[in-house]
Formats: sequence, C-alpha cells, structure tokens
Amino acid sequence: MVTISYILSGLSFFMVLLFFLRQPVAIGFLFLFPKLAALALSRYWAILGLCGAIIGWRYEALWAVPMGLISTIFMTWYSWRCSREHNQFEKVFGSNWQSKITNEQIDTMVQKRGSWYLNLNPSTEPLWERDITFWTLPKDNNEKETKLLCDIWSPSEGKRSGLAFVYLHGSGWAVGDKDFGTRPLFRHLVSQGHTVVDVAYRLIPRVDIYEMVGDAKRAVAWIKDNAERYGVKPDKVVLAGGSAGAHIALLAGYTSDYQKLIPDELKGHDLSVCGLVSLYGPTNLYSGYNRYKLKRQPLVPIGTIIDHTDMRKAAQYAGRTDILLGGHPDEVPKMYDMASPTTHVHKNSPPTLLIQGDKDFLVPTSDIEELYSKLVESGVPAIKNLFPWTEHAFDIFLPQFSPPSQSAFYDIDRFLALLLNR
Repeated sequence: MVTISYILSGLSFFMVLLFFLRQPVAIGFLFLFPKLAALALSRYWAILGLCGAIIGWRYEALWAVPMGLISTIFMTWYSWRCSREHNQFEKVFGSNWQSKITNEQIDTMVQKRGSWYLNLNPSTEPLWERDITFWTLPKDNNEKETKLLCDIWSPSEGKRSGLAFVYLHGSGWAVGDKDFGTRPLFRHLVSQGHTVVDVAYRLIPRVDIYEMVGDAKRAVAWIKDNAERYGVKPDKVVLAGGSAGAHIALLAGYTSDYQKLIPDELKGHDLSVCGLVSLYGPTNLYSGYNRYKLKRQPLVPIGTIIDHTDMRKAAQYAGRTDILLGGHPDEVPKMYDMASPTTHVHKNSPPTLLIQGDKDFLVPTSDIEELYSKLVESGVPAIKNLFPWTEHAFDIFLPQFSPPSQSAFYDIDRFLALLLNR
C-alpha cells in the first residue's frame, strides 16, 4: 500500500509540475500533450492525489501525504478558476443578456461551466458531407486547377438555426488540415441547429498571407451564395478558428472591405461576418516572430508545392512568418503591420469572442489584451476569457472532461445565440 500511495501521489504531483513547466517554443510541442492531459483531467488528478495522501497517512508513507495534498489543492483550485463565472456578457450585451436567449436554445447548450463529464454526443447523428469543393481556382504555373475543399456539418433533422460557423483549423500556417480535434465541438454546435463549414485553406510555402486570407473570404462568399441550400441566413455567418486559423479568421473578419486582402474575383461581394471567435489566435505578428526566435534561413519561394500530409516535411515551415509575409520584420515591417489583426480594428468590426490560456507558450497574453483593449476603445462588442495556467490548444484533448474546454463551449454557445438573436 505504501507503493500505491507513492504512485498515486507522485503521478498527480508530476501533473501539477507540468503546469509550471515553461518550455521554449522549439521543444514546446514535446510537452504539449502531457500538459493537455494534466489540465483536461485536473479533477481526476485531484482525486488521485487525495487517495494517495489518505493511503500514505494510513500507512505512514512520509512524502506521499504532502505530494498528494498539494496536488489535490492545486488541481481543485485550477478546476474552480476555469469554471468560474465572469461578467463579460453582462458588460457587452447588458444586464438582461440572458433573457435574450430563448429557452429552446438554452436546452441545447452547455448548462454550466464545470462538470465531471460533458456529454457532447447529440441524440441524432449530424449530416457530415466531406470534401465539398467550395471554390475552384484557375490553372497555376503547374497547369492544374486548384479545388478548395471543406466539410459541411449540418443537422440531420429538427429546426436549423440559420447560423453558419465557418471554421479554420490550427496549422502554424504550414501543417494540419480540416477535421483535426474539432469533432466534439462541431457535433455540439450542430445539435443547436447551426451549420459548420470546416475549411481546408491553403498553407505556406504554397501561398502567402494574401491567398490564405483570400481562401477564408472565399469560404464566406460561398456559404452566403449557398445559404438557401444549407438553411443559412446570409447575415448570420460567423468566422472562427484555432491558433493560426484564428489569426486568419480575425484578419479576414476585420478586413471585409480592405481591398489589398480581397481576391479579384471577390471584388464587390459581401464578405462581412456577424461575429468572430478566436481560440488562442495570434493577433500581433511581431510577437509571433519574436516568440519563435526565427533564424534567418533562406526564404522558400511562394508557390513551392510540398506534401502537407507529410507532417515531418511540412513542420519545418510551421510558424515561419518570414515565409508567410515575405521577410523578417526589419525587412518588411509594413507586412507585419498589415497581417496583424489588431491593426485593422475599427468601429464597425464584428463582435469578437477571444478565448485564451494565460500560459500559452505560443501566443502572449499581452497580445490578446492589446486587441481586446482596442476593440473596447472602438466600441466593438468584445468578450475575453483568459484561463489561468492553461496551455495552447487546450480544447483538442478530451474536451468533455476539461474545465477550460467546458467553459469555452459555454461561452461559444451563448455568444452565437446572442449574435443569432440580434
């Protein structure tokens, strides 16, 4: 029993130590999944720590008791902090904001921020259409047409809300694809009657920032053109994303009338969205450059075709803002300004929901604070939820158990409902 007490207390204590591990970006991803397991299962680590402490006290295992108690106290505190209510909705939508959401909508939402297990499986299976071509680009230098693809998630039965949730995956601008770690969220949103458009936008080094944002805007234009087919209201399109996808979503959403970032074939189209949702998205590209500590490597020509399914090959370009923007900050400072969403905030910017962990090893909290302050100063409805001791990509691992994921889903539910009912 002494050995068991040390195993339980030691394992839970190790998970606590992971919260305090501050790793450089270069090796950050080695520790990312263990840290995500620590925060997602924090309530259960607290129980293990308590069991280890009790057994250790009973069988006089000297160090098992303090390790277990420390783990229990920290993990309980962390879960409570992530699940705490905030007053952001009241500040933005008024003290009666809850009355603006119907009982029918509330019934399909996350009911509270903290629970031991959040059932994210809807009672009816959603329709999932894969690899839908939403845009065909003309032949390029390789004499091939390019088909831009998306997946469509929509209700198989019941009433459709009319809201389209256009989502851009995380990627470091270079890796990944649609349908990565997002199924729980998409199933949950579809259960509320929303339609989800999961976009596979092109990545570096094949394209630069102009074409990447252009792909996001093409997706917005396409779902508006096909609104009737999918039961969507053209004025109820929300653009969202995670990590680099959130950066592209914010930039596309704030620049619906910025001509330099609008593809020629979209000139004159209505590219506006009714809201933006950012999950730990970069907002200041200077900070991203400094955080990655990029070495001055030879630039890869834009248009270079690589196999993005080969993660090892594609990962060498992840975070390379010099490729994305055509140089380093001292070489093309105007590009870094242009590509930073904060630069483009104005009084008519879409309402914005910002969700972030305050220990994100990729995106500094100060950048989120800067964007939030500028939105508030411009009179734009903005909600910011910063989770303590929470890491990048916290929502992709066991969200049904994770306190920050449950709280993020809670906020997204209500933000979308309020946008829909405006």
